Amino acid sequence: MNKLITFIIILFFNIGYTQTTISGNVIDVNNQPLIGVNVYLDGTYDGANTNENGNFSFLTNEKGTQTLIISFLSFETKSIINEVSTMQNLIIKLRESVETLEAVVISAGTFEASDNSKVSVLKPLDVVTTASALGDFVGALQTLPGTSNVAEDGRLFVRGGNADETQIFIDGIRVFTPYTPTTNNIPTRGRYSPFLFDGITFSTGGYSSEFGQALSSVLLLNTIDEPVQEKTDVSIMTVGAALGNTQKWEKSSLSFNVSFINLAPYLDIFEDKNNWHKPFQGAQGETVFRQKLNNGLLKFYAAFDTSKFELTQEDINLSEGLNYKLSNNNFYLNSSYKGSLGKSWSIQTGLSYTFADTDIGIQTSEIIDIENSAHIKVKLKKRFSSRFKLSFGAEQFITDFEENYKDDALESTYGFNNNITAAFVETDLIFSKKLALKLGLRADYSSIFKTTDIAPRAAIAYKSSKNGQFSLAYGNFFQNPNSAILKFNTDVSAEQTSHYILNYQHVNNGKIFRAEAYKKNYENLIKFDSEVESFDRNFNSSGHGFAQGVDLFWRDNTGIKNMDYWVSYSYLDTERNYRNFQSTAQPSYATNHNLSIVGKYWLDHWKSQIGVSYGFSSGRPYTDPNTNEFLRERTKSFHNLSLNWAYLLSPQKILYFSVNNVLGFKNINGYQYADTPNFNGQFSRRALTPAADQFFFMGFFWTISDNGTDNQLNNL
Repeated sequence: MNKLITFIIILFFNIGYTQTTISGNVIDVNNQPLIGVNVYLDGTYDGANTNENGNFSFLTNEKGTQTLIISFLSFETKSIINEVSTMQNLIIKLRESVETLEAVVISAGTFEASDNSKVSVLKPLDVVTTASALGDFVGALQTLPGTSNVAEDGRLFVRGGNADETQIFIDGIRVFTPYTPTTNNIPTRGRYSPFLFDGITFSTGGYSSEFGQALSSVLLLNTIDEPVQEKTDVSIMTVGAALGNTQKWEKSSLSFNVSFINLAPYLDIFEDKNNWHKPFQGAQGETVFRQKLNNGLLKFYAAFDTSKFELTQEDINLSEGLNYKLSNNNFYLNSSYKGSLGKSWSIQTGLSYTFADTDIGIQTSEIIDIENSAHIKVKLKKRFSSRFKLSFGAEQFITDFEENYKDDALESTYGFNNNITAAFVETDLIFSKKLALKLGLRADYSSIFKTTDIAPRAAIAYKSSKNGQFSLAYGNFFQNPNSAILKFNTDVSAEQTSHYILNYQHVNNGKIFRAEAYKKNYENLIKFDSEVESFDRNFNSSGHGFAQGVDLFWRDNTGIKNMDYWVSYSYLDTERNYRNFQSTAQPSYATNHNLSIVGKYWLDHWKSQIGVSYGFSSGRPYTDPNTNEFLRERTKSFHNLSLNWAYLLSPQKILYFSVNNVLGFKNINGYQYADTPNFNGQFSRRALTPAADQFFFMGFFWTISDNGTDNQLNNL
C-alpha cells in the first residue's frame, strides 16, 4: 500500500512539473545567423543566448500562453505570444533598429542646431560666439549656406526669397513680429535672447507640412525644457546691461531675462553718418515658466520690448536730409503643451498672441500701425511602430491690422482682417536604417480670399554608406501677401512656390559635409504700378519668378586640436517679375555668390577663445537711370572680417571683446539717384553705405550658480 501511494505521488509530481523545450534559430533579413541574441520568456528567468549558428534552446516549467522575447542590440525587439508547447524549432527574423545613431535622417533643406540633435550643424552657443553674429541668432544663421547677405536690413533672406518669406516659430507656435522695427540702412535685430533657447531648426526649403504661410523658409526656436540648475546671469556691456535668473522647484522652473540698450554713450565716442536727435533706446523682458505634469510639460513664454529713436539721414533729394522717428511697443505671449495620451499617442498644442504698436514719423507724415495677431494649434501623433508614425493637426491664424496715416494733405485709415484655417497630415515611413520616406499634405483656407490652397510635400532619404546619405524633397508652399499689400487691396491671391531639393550629407567624427542643389518656381507674386505700395494703385497677382543654386557646407571641430571652424558657400541664380518691376530681373537683395568662413580657437595658456568670421558676397543689382537697363548694374563685392576674444577671468566671469569689419572695408549696399537730371542731363547719385564702417563691442558676463563653474559661454 505504501509503495502504491509513493508511486502515485511521484506520478503527479512529474505530471505537474514536466518541462518543455523552447528552441529555434534567429537570423537577420539577409538570412544570416545572429550570435548572442537574448531569448527569454517574459516575467521568468527561463532563457538562453543564441550560438554561432544563431540557434537557441532552453527548458521551462511554464504552461499555457506565454510571451517569448527576442532582444539584440541594434535590432528591433520582437515578441511571440503563443502556447509554450508550440515554441519549438522557431525561425525568427530580426530587423535592424531604425532608431540608432547610424540610422538615416531626412536632411534635405534642413539644418539642425541643437545639443541633442543626431546631426547638428550649429550649436545654440554659436549664436553668441560667432564674431559676426553680434549675439543675434539671425546673425549666426547668416553664416550658413542658402542665405544672402543684406547688410543694411539684418533679416533672413533665403534662396532668392525676400525676408518676408521666412517665418519664425517658438515651440512650434508662430511669431508674427520677430524683428525690432528700424529705418533704412540700419539693420534690425531679432527680439529674443539666445540664452533661453536650446534648439534651433533652420529649414531653407522643403519643410514639414506642419508649417505654412512661408514661401521660402521656417526657423524653429525651442525654449529650454528643463534648466540644469538655479543661477543668475549679469551682463554689463558698452551698449547697455542685462540680468537673467533661473529658479527650480520639484516639478517646475522659471527663467527670466531683462535688458536695457542705450546707444547714446557709444555714439558719443564712435560717431556715425547719421544725425541722431534721440539715439536708439530699448528695453526688453522675457520669461519662461515650465510645469511638469503627470504625462507632459506645460510652458508659458512671454516677451515685451519697447524701443524708440529719432534721426536725420542724408538724402540726395532733400538738402536738409530726411527726418525719421520711430516708437514701438511689442508684446508676445506663447503657451504650449506637449505630452503623452497613452497607447502610443502624443499631443502638442499651443497658442500665441501678439500686440504690436508702431508709431512712425517721416518728415511731416505720421503713421500709426496697430496689429493684433493670434495663432492656435493642435497636433496629434500616433506611433504605430518604430517604422510607421502618423501626425495630423489643425491651426488657426488670426490677424487684425490697422494703419492710420496723416500728413498735411491727407488723413486716412487702412487695414484688414484675415483668418486662415489650416489642416495638415504627415506620415513617416522608415523602411530600414538606410531608407526613410516622409509624406505630407497641407490645406489653408483664407477668409480674405475665400479660397483653399492644397500643398503636397514629400521627402525621401537613402543612406549610401556608413557616414553618408542622400535626400530628396519636394513641396508646394503658399503665403498670403504681407500687410503692406493687404492694407490697401485684398483682391489678390496667395503667393506660391514649388521646391525641388537634392541633398548629400556626410558625417564622421566631428566633421560634417553637406552639398545641396535646389530649384524654386514662384507664381502669383504681387505686382503694382507705382514706385511703392499705395492706396490709389492697381494690384494684381500676375508676378512670377524662379531661384536655383547650389549650397556647400563643411564643419570640423576635431581635425585640429582646440579649433572649431566651418565654411559655407552658396551660388544663387534668381530672377523675378514682381512688385513694380519693368521686366524679369534679379532682385536688388539677391547676390550670386556668398562665402562665409568662421573659426574659433581655444588658447589654454591665455584662458581665451579667439574667434574670426569672414563674409564675402558678390555685387548686388541696381538700376542706373542714366541707362536704359533695368537692374543690370552691380555694386562692388561685399567684404567683412570680424574678430572676437572671450577671456575667462574666472570660471564664472568672462570679459568679451568684438570688432565687426575690423579692416574697415568700404562696402556699398546700392545707390540713390536724384529725382531729376542735372544740367548735363545726368542723374546724380550717392552711395548707400553703412552708417558706420565698424562696430566695437565690449562686455562683462558674470554667472552666479550653485556649482560655481557654469558661465554664459559654458564651453569655455
